Amino acid sequence: MSTFRPCFLIPCYNHGSTVPAVIDALAVYPYPVIIVDDGSDHATQQLLAEQAQRDHVTVVTLPTNQGKGGAVIAGIQHAFKLCFSHAIQIDADGQHDLTALPELIATSQQHLTALVSGQPVYDESVPKARLYGRYATHVWVWIETLSMQLTDSMCGFRSYPIGPTIKVIERDHVGKRMDFDTEIMVRMYWDGCDVCFVETKVVYPEGGISHFDVLWDNIKISAMHTRLFLGMLPRIPRLLKRRQQAKTAAKTTHPTQARHWSAHVERGTVFGIQILLMVYRLLGRKAFNLLLKGVMAYYHRTGHRARQASEAYLTTLRAYAAAQGIPLPGEREGKLTSYQHMLSFGHTMLDKLAAWQGDFSFDNITVHGQDHFDRITANKQGIVILGSHLGNLELCRALSRGYDNVVINALVFTEHAERFNAVMKAVNPDSSLNLIQVSQMGPETAILLRQKIEQGEWVVIVGDRTSVTQEQRVIWADFLGQPAPFPQGPFMLGAVLKAPVYTLFGLRDDSGDTPHFNVHFELFSEQITLPRGQREQGLQAMVNQYAQQLETYTLKAPLQWYNFFPFWALTSHDQPQSEGQEHAK
Repeated sequence: MSTFRPCFLIPCYNHGSTVPAVIDALAVYPYPVIIVDDGSDHATQQLLAEQAQRDHVTVVTLPTNQGKGGAVIAGIQHAFKLCFSHAIQIDADGQHDLTALPELIATSQQHLTALVSGQPVYDESVPKARLYGRYATHVWVWIETLSMQLTDSMCGFRSYPIGPTIKVIERDHVGKRMDFDTEIMVRMYWDGCDVCFVETKVVYPEGGISHFDVLWDNIKISAMHTRLFLGMLPRIPRLLKRRQQAKTAAKTTHPTQARHWSAHVERGTVFGIQILLMVYRLLGRKAFNLLLKGVMAYYHRTGHRARQASEAYLTTLRAYAAAQGIPLPGEREGKLTSYQHMLSFGHTMLDKLAAWQGDFSFDNITVHGQDHFDRITANKQGIVILGSHLGNLELCRALSRGYDNVVINALVFTEHAERFNAVMKAVNPDSSLNLIQVSQMGPETAILLRQKIEQGEWVVIVGDRTSVTQEQRVIWADFLGQPAPFPQGPFMLGAVLKAPVYTLFGLRDDSGDTPHFNVHFELFSEQITLPRGQREQGLQAMVNQYAQQLETYTLKAPLQWYNFFPFWALTSHDQPQSEGQEHAK
């Protein structure tokens, strides 16, 4: 396959009223449209006949309803006869946000023999039963392929490479109803076909038509998974070999390539978090901890990048502590391992959920610096809090629950904010933590934050992750004996806002059965000032001070520092720049 000659494929069963809008949206693309009328009613047939009058629109009519899979198969076979290279399937009901179509097409052009599928991103319109059912199918597919590469097998927004697809259709008895999407993907994966995914927003329109038969389609889907599981058994050696080859290829293709922290998508889902939270609510923390050990053991085994970053951090930590003669908590007990590091992260995630849910009170917290806290709240003073990924920063919310006049605003990286918002809403719809989404710090954001400070609100920003859009805007400072890049932005923001700056570290005390936390609330600067002509020196002093504080508390709780990426190197430049280079920038 050397050329890309695609067509659009729209399976339709009584969706005549929504099809014209879908075709209108596709008119900007120079590709023919094949509509498969899957035995629709007379009204729909009339509407489709009208659409067939358009240039480049063809309607293939099936005399009786075959099911969604049957319609797609008929469309792919028709496209094959017309010598198209790819069939881009789009549902007729308008569920899929077609703004993802350019990326889907580009990915298909780049990977000509791959099956390219949408990766659904749902809004609140998705039926919960449908959503939970999808996760059950995901688990079965991971078992049937012995891989977690197929992250979603049910999305109907796809680009099929027609040659490999026809091969599977003609050889195997693939399901023709709602079981088709999953079965064709698994069987093509078995054949060695690569599968790529493109994020696609999916909505369920109010009053939309669903052809899913709860009884019979679930029976067919169950039968399909039984067939696929039995078909997987003799393929186990080949699937394991493919999995190992994929790992080897990933290591050899970019063996030393670093990725920015923002490119590390957090693993897990809102549904998965809700399941864990349900265990915590119903069975308590002890039962949750037992489950957590198994979950984190799995992530420790499969999360290669995070594990490697954790091991590198712990090696640096031990070397520095040994050189300074500093005893590390947990070292004698053999707890300073990457698995224990990830397990600690799991415990902190539960702590965050519990804090958002409102389970923690002042009985669970000892505040070191309570006098600062009391004075600020009494004066209704706006402040900046420099946080970090050490411990649990969300404890500031638990602290604020006892004070009616405390409003906390957290700056959140825009690309991760949608998932963060979904988790927050799932755990506690009434959460009072305000999130300000930013992709870069511009004048508008600074003005907004200045207004919040003047209103007596708090602004929280972390200081131990480099900028998403301007990674090279860093100040290098010693951290655990090695030069590390710290972002300029938080410290320059503190100077612009002209407000007192505090640091906050919330460290979990694991010595007791009941969760308890030591919150260290300290004055960092009454006001950060960066004199003209000495800005670099002023920034260096502030960053050095912050790095020293971060180091001090990291040594107190080494397993509670959660930057699971190569912290001591930038993506493209792993050495600190000279002072002259920094001034030139």
